[in-house]
Amino acid sequence: MFFNDFIFISILVSYSYIQNRFLLHFFNKNKLTVLSDSNFIKPQAFHEKPTYRLGGIAIFIPLLLTYLYFYIYKDIYEFEFISFCSLFFILGLLDDSKIEIRPKFRLMIMILFLLFLIIKNETYIEKTGFEFLDTLLEIDIFALIFISLCFLFIINGSNLIDGFNGLLSIHSLIIFIVLFFINLTNESNNLIYILLYTSVIILVFIYFNFPNAKMFLGDSGAYLIGSFIAISVINTSILNPNISPLFFCILLFYLFFEVFFSFFRKLFFAKQSPLLPDNQHLHMKIYKFLLKRKYSKLKANYSTSIYINFIYLILITPGIIFLESNLFCRYYFLILLLAYIYFYKKIR
Repeated sequence: MFFNDFIFISILVSYSYIQNRFLLHFFNKNKLTVLSDSNFIKPQAFHEKPTYRLGGIAIFIPLLLTYLYFYIYKDIYEFEFISFCSLFFILGLLDDSKIEIRPKFRLMIMILFLLFLIIKNETYIEKTGFEFLDTLLEIDIFALIFISLCFLFIINGSNLIDGFNGLLSIHSLIIFIVLFFINLTNESNNLIYILLYTSVIILVFIYFNFPNAKMFLGDSGAYLIGSFIAISVINTSILNPNISPLFFCILLFYLFFEVFFSFFRKLFFAKQSPLLPDNQHLHMKIYKFLLKRKYSKLKANYSTSIYINFIYLILITPGIIFLESNLFCRYYFLILLLAYIYFYKKIR
C-alpha cells in the first residue's frame, strides 16, 4: 500500500468517527424527530428506544469525500458508482424522513432509476454461467430487464435483512472484503481502491451500529449499500472473466434468497401483497428462537447478526476456493438453496 493511501485511510477513519459522533450529538441535543425511528409496533421493530436512522448520511458523506480524493489525486472518476449510490441514497432518505411513499410507487421509482442509470452507464451482465440465459442476454431488451431485476433483488435484499444491529453492515463488509481480494490480483483495477475505502467507512459505522446500536442504517443506508454491492459485483465479474458468474450468486445467496422467498411466501402462502412488510424473515425467526432460549432482547438482537454472518462466511468459503469452476458453483448454489429452505422450515 502506498504511503498516501495509508495517510488517507487514517484521515478517513478519523473523519468518519468524528462525523458520526457529531451527528449523534447534534440530533440528541436538539431532540430532532426527523430521521428518528420511534415506531416500536411495526413488524420489523426490534429496538426498545428511539434510534436515529443516520447510517445513510454517516456512510454517504465520507463516500463523497473518497470520490473527491480519487478524482483529484488518483485521476479516477467512477461516475457509474456515484450515480447509482446517490439516487438510491436520496430515495431511502425520503423514506427515513417519514415522507410517505407507497410501496408500489417506490418500486416504480426504483425501476425508473435503474433503467436510466443502466442505459446511461451502459452497465450490462454479459454471462451467467447458463447457456440458455447467455443466449437470451444477447437480446438488448432481455438484457436490460435481467440486470434491472438483479439490481432490484440486491438492493431490496439489503433492505430486507437490515433488521438487527450489525446484520447488514457486517454482511456487506464481508462481501466487500471478498471482492477486494478478488480484484487485488488485477493490478490495473481501480476497483480495489473503491472497495478498500468503502470497507473502511463501513467498519467505522459498525462501531456505532453493533452490538448496541447508537444509529441505524435506515432505508438510505440499506439502499446505498445495496446499490454499491450490486455495481461492485457486476464490475468485478467483468474485470475478472476467469471467475464463474455463478460464484457471485453464491456470494449474494443470502440477499437473493431473502427477496425470492419473501415474495413467494407473502404472495402464495400469506395471501398478501409481497410489497408489505412482515416478521417472518429468516433473521426474525432466529431472533424469536433465541428469545425462547432466554436471551435478552438486546443479546438476541446482536447474536442473530453474529450467527447469520458467521454461518454465511462458512458457507461461501467453498465457493471462494472453487470460484473459477462453473460446474462446482452451479451445484453448490443449488445445495445452498436447499439448505436455506431446510433451515428456514426447521427453525421455530
